[in-house]
Amino acid sequence: MEREILQLLHENAKLTARQIATMLGVAEKEVKAKIKELEEKKAIIKYHTLINWEKTEYEPVMALIEVKVTPQREVGFDGIAKRIYQFDEVKDVYLMSGDYDLAVMVEGNSMKEVALFVALKLSTIEGVQSCATHFILKTYKHEGVILDDDGEDRRLVISP
Repeated sequence: MEREILQLLHENAKLTARQIATMLGVAEKEVKAKIKELEEKKAIIKYHTLINWEKTEYEPVMALIEVKVTPQREVGFDGIAKRIYQFDEVKDVYLMSGDYDLAVMVEGNSMKEVALFVALKLSTIEGVQSCATHFILKTYKHEGVILDDDGEDRRLVISP
């Protein structure tokens, strides 16, 4: 039941315990108890609203920053990652395989603001070797949700 509750809430955080109980065919109080348990053990950390910023008056600037770092003795990559995720501008931090060590998603009000964050805050952290900034130009799909779908059928017409 735990996995099913988590999947349902992941798809729609607005579902009530009663709605989930009906969907799963169990008692509402069982669902409430399980959700409370999941919140207490931090399996459920936050209920999140997904916003299509292109449909609003405010559209933040997002950038993916590839960061190469020197791992620190005793803590490896975790020490630098922790310093990076403390910044308000930082939305996500991932340890990566490949050419760079950390992937950092940053949000700002302008390209200049993001560039200044990289130049003055991120790149100056001890252990950061280099940064490569990639600005997000358009988001087509986020968190499994298609954002640019206007309902129009875009399949290619195939003729014999």
